[in-house]
Amino acid sequence: MKLTTALSALAILAAAPTAFAADIPEGTVLSENQTYTFWLLDAIKSMDPQINTDVEGSDILRNLFEGLYNEDAKGDIIPGVALSHDLSDDGLTYTFHLRPEAVWSDGKPVTAGDFVYAWQRLADPATASEYAWYMELMQVVNASKITAGELPPSDLGVKAIDDQTLEVTIETPLPYFPQMLVHGSTFPVRQDVIEEFGADWTKPENMVSNGAYTLSEHILGERVEMDKSDSYWDADKTVMTHLTALTINDVNQALTRYLAGELDRVDIPAGQYPRLSKEYPDEATSLPYSCSYIYMMNMSDKGPEALKDLRVRKALSYAMNRDIVVNNILQGGQHPSYNWTHWATAGFVMPEIDYAGWTQDERNEKAKELLAEAGYGPENPLDLTLNYNTSEDHKKIAIAAQQFFKPFGVNLTLNNMEWKVHTDKMQNQDFDLARYAWCGDYNEASTYLDLFTSYSGHNNGHFFNDEYDALMKESKTAADPQPLYTQAEQILASEMPVIPIYHYAQVDMISSDIKGLPTENVMQTWYGKDMYRVAE
Repeated sequence: MKLTTALSALAILAAAPTAFAADIPEGTVLSENQTYTFWLLDAIKSMDPQINTDVEGSDILRNLFEGLYNEDAKGDIIPGVALSHDLSDDGLTYTFHLRPEAVWSDGKPVTAGDFVYAWQRLADPATASEYAWYMELMQVVNASKITAGELPPSDLGVKAIDDQTLEVTIETPLPYFPQMLVHGSTFPVRQDVIEEFGADWTKPENMVSNGAYTLSEHILGERVEMDKSDSYWDADKTVMTHLTALTINDVNQALTRYLAGELDRVDIPAGQYPRLSKEYPDEATSLPYSCSYIYMMNMSDKGPEALKDLRVRKALSYAMNRDIVVNNILQGGQHPSYNWTHWATAGFVMPEIDYAGWTQDERNEKAKELLAEAGYGPENPLDLTLNYNTSEDHKKIAIAAQQFFKPFGVNLTLNNMEWKVHTDKMQNQDFDLARYAWCGDYNEASTYLDLFTSYSGHNNGHFFNDEYDALMKESKTAADPQPLYTQAEQILASEMPVIPIYHYAQVDMISSDIKGLPTENVMQTWYGKDMYRVAE
């Protein structure tokens, strides 16, 4: 996916007046069974578009709700609720034209006012959304002051001109702004439903949604059931009639259930891709996926004093043997990482990072030297705890890290917990080291680099750096932000607030009769409405 400018986005939309929907080749024989069952590692924390923060939750919400734009199989934006948009000459005002046939699951029209309410709600401090900062990243007028509580949400730069016309004003031209609108936090929600049911509005019996599917059942930590919505504007082209997400905390058990025919898609457990790709060449897949896996270090006042020492942070990163993690443990096409932004991100220029070019022996020698300077070693060990969420793969990497660190006098205690507890602890700075991963919200480096700004809603390790903030703020108005992104990555490599470990690949088993999943979109964004099952 290429970086899409505002003008080329208009051209794309003009050339694609309808959503992608299920693109079925002529002569294809469809199965009578048009259902799709996929795997979730963890329970979905929230079904609320403005509250959810999880990748797996986003996969669910993308099917229940629809924003202004969707992505096609290559990652380009295509119309969702919005048919098109106009952009003012100064690049600051977007006028979106909504499709009149878009309706909610109760038959009421989807209006520009529904987007206004959702966006104001996202920015409102009373909502306490971890994604409130997304409005700031989108540069929507007054977003920063609203999230800071200095202005009321009604002052946000978004308004309904009429039911089918939405106007958004941003503070500086942002070429990738339309791409940001595929994110779940920008999806519309119904004010009357939320005001009637409060926090219970996301229960199946109360939810009113506007996507291709409706929520029929949600048993927390067990399953999510979604039925095709007959009220969706493109329902005639939606082939899949039912989607099921099963929560299975053990990836090996999930694979067993896939092989037994209970699942249509599952992540391949660490180390098993080489075998499965030979045994099931039509089902095992590995594709670049815009996510980065790290250990975040707690540099806040609540964190260990040792991690405030740059020498310790660098030593821990140097001691992490990424080649063993990728080549011996994972074995699925992942890349060792020495930086934060995923290597396949559109337009991203990787900086020169010194330790990336060293041998592991050289890294180990430097780690030993730095820890000794900081006063640590086998005779004076450093005790740290690593938190990680339940997953056999995370456990394997954590055990490996424990062994990597041990020769240097670093005693790593492993602390496993369920996803919700894990993320709550991170948000409250209740950790030493924490397993963390970030998947891009859109295909541009700022989706990664903004996370480590002081104003980020996800900077859980409290890395604060004025020079870094200045670079990222400057990038919002730069004609070419890429050199600034490279400089920002160099600061992260110099200050080492995290231990980069690997860049993801999407490594899956997918039933051979399931079609319509994207293979050329590094975001791996999928929609049930684009999928279908063929007769075997």
